[in-house]
Amino acid sequence: MKFNIKRFFTDNKFKKLTIMSYIYSAIFRFQIKFIKPKKLKKHWGKEGVESDTEESREHYLFAAHVSQTVNRICNKTSWESKCLVRALTAQRMLVKQGIPSTMYLGVREDNGKMLAHAWLRVGKMIVTGGEVCDGFTVVDKFCK
Repeated sequence: MKFNIKRFFTDNKFKKLTIMSYIYSAIFRFQIKFIKPKKLKKHWGKEGVESDTEESREHYLFAAHVSQTVNRICNKTSWESKCLVRALTAQRMLVKQGIPSTMYLGVREDNGKMLAHAWLRVGKMIVTGGEVCDGFTVVDKFCK
């Protein structure tokens, strides 16, 4: 599918979210690839803390737009934009709007292999990574 610049500016209600998703996903992918996780963790929020499980309707609505935009953009990037990149991208976009969130890091065993996964929650809503977060044991969480 070819990018249509005219359609982007006329039909896209969330131009800023789209552009920010692309930029943040690139930044976070670069960081994950080239910086040690110990250094990165300092910027992910308060470790071991969770945000509230209740949020306003406006926050849920904005989080839903962020979720849709981040997943759409990350599916089309030329770099690898898996669960951690998506969670960090959405987290940054929500923080910019003053919306608290919790990022979870989890693991599970599948056919003798350890799998890792990251997902982001706002209130009771899973913003990114929710489609596969069941069955993962939370090993760390970060509130921002």
